[in-house]
Amino acid sequence: MPFEIADIVGTAAGLCSMTSFTPQLVKIWKEKDASSISLRMYVVTVTGFSLWIVYGVLVTSFPVLLTNSVCLALSGAILALKWRFERRAEAQAP
Repeated sequence: MPFEIADIVGTAAGLCSMTSFTPQLVKIWKEKDASSISLRMYVVTVTGFSLWIVYGVLVTSFPVLLTNSVCLALSGAILALKWRFERRAEAQAP
C-alpha cells in the first residue's frame, strides 16, 4: 500500500516533535543545570503527551501512540532532571 500525503506529513511532524526535545535534554545533562526550564511548562507538556497516548489507544492509531510515547519519554526525562537538579540546588543552598 503506497503512502498517502497524510502519512508523509504525519511522519514528518512526528519526527520533528521527537527530535525537538533532544537538544534541550543533552544541554541539561551536560551542564547539570535545568534552572532555565519552566517546571509548569514541562508538567503541562508531559500531561499533554500522556493524553495523546490515551487518544492514540482509543482511536487505535499506532503512529500517534508511538510518536507521543517517544515525546513523553524525552519530555519526562527533562522534567525528571529539572526536579533532580532543583532539589540538589536547594540542598546545597545555605
